[in-house]
Amino acid sequence: MTPIKLIVGLGNPGPEYRDTRHNAGFWWVDKLAAELKATLAREAKFHGLVGRVRHDSHDIWLLKPTTYMNRSGQAVVALALYYKILPHEILVVHDEIDLPPGAVKMKNGGGNAGHNGLRDLTAHLTTADFWRLRLGVGHPGDKAAVIGAVLDRPSKEEQALIDDAIARSLELWPLIAAGNFEAAMLKLHTKTGVRSQESGSKEQGSEDNGHES
Repeated sequence: MTPIKLIVGLGNPGPEYRDTRHNAGFWWVDKLAAELKATLAREAKFHGLVGRVRHDSHDIWLLKPTTYMNRSGQAVVALALYYKILPHEILVVHDEIDLPPGAVKMKNGGGNAGHNGLRDLTAHLTTADFWRLRLGVGHPGDKAAVIGAVLDRPSKEEQALIDDAIARSLELWPLIAAGNFEAAMLKLHTKTGVRSQESGSKEQGSEDNGHES
């Protein structure tokens, strides 16, 4: 069990993207920072907004890249190299169109499913061996409509479900920080609310679901 040393929220910078589905990772990191009373400040050498929290005597860095989604890896590698953080010590929080709003899952490694942020991270880290926390934002039902959907705002009902998923996953912060992902996944994936949300939704499992922004 290896403690997490870096948590990355994926999203796009700027007010025009702030409330879009693609910024779900930013929302998660912002909420965590608020709960832990951490300040995120711009760090030019890390190409993003950076904060630091302590858990059981070790530092955990928080990062919101300001490089835009498809260059997220540039920011992550800059910080990881500077602080000698290995890929398996990184948790990436991102929007997941193959899960419905309100669903949240964790996993290690795997494909990118067309997500350009994950694709760039994998390219820069030269491995997919990093942890992911996947926040469901829903699929529009048409591959051609994916880009527009992730760059659009969720409905009020969807936003409430996403916010609830963020809150549920943040309840597991002590386990996440300690790197106890087996216990975290057991608790997260067996939540009644999550299972009911996913009961009518099938993950596509495709390596390319049209997620190209």
